[in-house]
Amino acid sequence: MSLIKSISGIRGTIGGRVSENLTPIDTVAFAAAYGTWLRNNSSKDSLTVVLGRDARKSGHMISSLVANTLVGLGIHVMDVGLSTTPTVEVAVTLAQADGGIIITASHNPKQWNALKLLNARGEFINAQDGEEVLQLAAANAYDFAEVDQLGTYTKKDGYIQRHIAEVLKLSLVDVEAIRKANFKVVVDAVNSTGGLAIPPLLEALGVTCVPLYCEPTGEFPHNPEPLQEHLTDISQLVVEKAADLGIVVDPDVDRLAFVCEDGSMFGEEYTLVACADYVLTKVKGNTVSNLSSSRALRDVTEKHGAVYTASAVGEVNVVQMMKETNAVIGGEGNGGIIYPAAHYGRDSLVGIALFLSHLAQRQLSCKQLRETYPDYFMAKQKIVLTPEIAVDALLDAMVRKYQAAELTTIDGVKINIDRGWVHLRKSNTEPIIRIYTESDSQEAADALAARFIDELRELS
Repeated sequence: MSLIKSISGIRGTIGGRVSENLTPIDTVAFAAAYGTWLRNNSSKDSLTVVLGRDARKSGHMISSLVANTLVGLGIHVMDVGLSTTPTVEVAVTLAQADGGIIITASHNPKQWNALKLLNARGEFINAQDGEEVLQLAAANAYDFAEVDQLGTYTKKDGYIQRHIAEVLKLSLVDVEAIRKANFKVVVDAVNSTGGLAIPPLLEALGVTCVPLYCEPTGEFPHNPEPLQEHLTDISQLVVEKAADLGIVVDPDVDRLAFVCEDGSMFGEEYTLVACADYVLTKVKGNTVSNLSSSRALRDVTEKHGAVYTASAVGEVNVVQMMKETNAVIGGEGNGGIIYPAAHYGRDSLVGIALFLSHLAQRQLSCKQLRETYPDYFMAKQKIVLTPEIAVDALLDAMVRKYQAAELTTIDGVKINIDRGWVHLRKSNTEPIIRIYTESDSQEAADALAARFIDELRELS
């Protein structure tokens, strides 16, 4: 069981001991630190925070603790209830709120939960702000409001519908072409809030939806990370229902993967590639993804005469690089689409609308569209951390070992080698070292990952 405090927020497993797991005590302390950070950095007398959560069983408990802590600080809470991460981001700007908190552990299993922290732009707080929140939490440096200065708590419904309306307004979302295509789509929402957002979006686009695991019970029917080995049910149902494709989202709907009409994976790395290809056919501009993402995005970007840039892993780092390079689209190879014309956050609703527009305009099947892109193959492995593993020293040893190779060290160490690359880094969200590799065949990528796992173990 674990508790991870980082600039990205606080994430941990439910139950256990204080400071070792995500207990009520830790939840209150971190919510108080965030609320204090908001007050310290605002000249306003009255502050409002948008609060939303995915369907995890622990979500109501954690959300209640967060809401009442903020009210105790004199901050008004607008609770949008069961929602998606991108919906809360959109709600912050639509409501002109001062910040937001999403209660979700994203793709982690059900025993995990987390607080994701937003600023007044509906974007994740940056490293400097995150460090300030951590310092406030460590020092217990917060004062609560007196009785006449307590905040208010208000429930607000309808923001998923407002989010959908914002997606439909986007100029590159071709609703007419999608309607004419008469798509049939199977949706796996892993029994979380994607089941409240994706079917209504598809209905608004004129798409026939076949729901699979779309009841927001929080009982995940399979590992919620949208990887091929977890998606056998939707692959079979797409074929059985003669659907045009399948759509898979994670519990908080910021990661998006597609299944082709024959049940094969489009590839979560290619979600961003396809959406970027579509956007770049319409708009001139650059792209960004993180160091652990496929080089296929670079290839497609350069095909359109634009510039691709890699950032450190983490949505806030991708967003910062997108702003610096005036990127028109970006994201992460795990299926996260960031489209600035909508907002600076990973948004599966936007990704679905762009992808279906692309598919409809090209008049190709999902499988045919995938075949238009270069083939790269990735392996995504991990080593579980134990107290005796000194991660920084281990990565430094790898840098020394491969100092003659082409290296990038802005986030862990990425080593470019013949036929591919390997990226080694400590996870921000789990107590693991991630080992991502890419090559020109699955066998080569798997072999590369196995090789570096062995080398890491030897050095540790």
